[in-house]
Amino acid sequence: MRAAWFESFGSAKDVLQIGEQETPTAGPGEVLVRVATSGVNPSDVKKRAGSFPNLLDGGFVIPNSDGAGVIERVGEGVDSDRVGERVWIYQAQYGRRFGTAAEYVATDSSRAPKLPDNTSYEVGACLGIPVMTAHRCVFADGDVAGQTVLITGGAGRVGHYAVQWASQAGATVIATASNDEDKAACIAAGAAHVVNHRGDDVVADIMAATGGELVDRVVDVEFGANLATTVEVLRIGGTIATYSSTQVTEPKLPFLTMMYKDLTVRLVIVYAMPESAKEHAIADIEQALLADRLQHRIAHALPLDDIAKSNELVEQGSIRGAVILTIG
Repeated sequence: MRAAWFESFGSAKDVLQIGEQETPTAGPGEVLVRVATSGVNPSDVKKRAGSFPNLLDGGFVIPNSDGAGVIERVGEGVDSDRVGERVWIYQAQYGRRFGTAAEYVATDSSRAPKLPDNTSYEVGACLGIPVMTAHRCVFADGDVAGQTVLITGGAGRVGHYAVQWASQAGATVIATASNDEDKAACIAAGAAHVVNHRGDDVVADIMAATGGELVDRVVDVEFGANLATTVEVLRIGGTIATYSSTQVTEPKLPFLTMMYKDLTVRLVIVYAMPESAKEHAIADIEQALLADRLQHRIAHALPLDDIAKSNELVEQGSIRGAVILTIG
């Protein structure tokens, strides 16, 4: 099969290779998927760059955890009726070496949920890390109906879906964005208010949007950089659910302030989500797709031969929307 892989860590253009690799087989409990699209996420490019030093101990790695395609074969213990089923894939390259940047991937059957007929393979490649992370951030600490939720980076890969999950669940959403295009995307996704996070007084702007009321929850794209603001605008007993802290990788916590407000900080990563949370997300994703209730922002769709460019685009950090590879 045609595939991309790396066998050493480094820059995308230096270490990513494209060529032929052996087609995998579906083991017990697995399905073999002919891949149509592959999602490129920040965690994928960080792995290639060396953020997991032991990743290559077993040999070369075919990157990317998310994707979509059609099941061609099933392993022992998997219903043969699944053959021919359209699926989306998540966690393909977690705890295993071979991901979705190839014509075929063998993965656990539970990691290949059904993709509704009304949903494209391009959208399918966006559903793993971005949509499931957003779902977990919004719903991990209970119902948000009637609450006010601040979502930082509301036009980003995860934030855009978080705005939709929260607003559709009955929350009043305040999103942050720094330009007119992103502001429009937040409003279209369901945000009631959008605040410029680069403004002179972000706290005052958030308070103006809430009518002076503190917010119930925060879904945060930059935990360390935003911490002073989020702590100030959260009510007593509020929650921060965060999935990234790129700018400040080792933030210092204002412990006493957070303690006196009885705040909860939840760190979210799809790989570590409880199985029950994954099942909850998958069920809600299916219903949302069937009802066509989710908006998707795909910034770039590139051929497999351009995998290095796809990594570089994600690493730039300035794109809005998903980066995907078209495989077959």
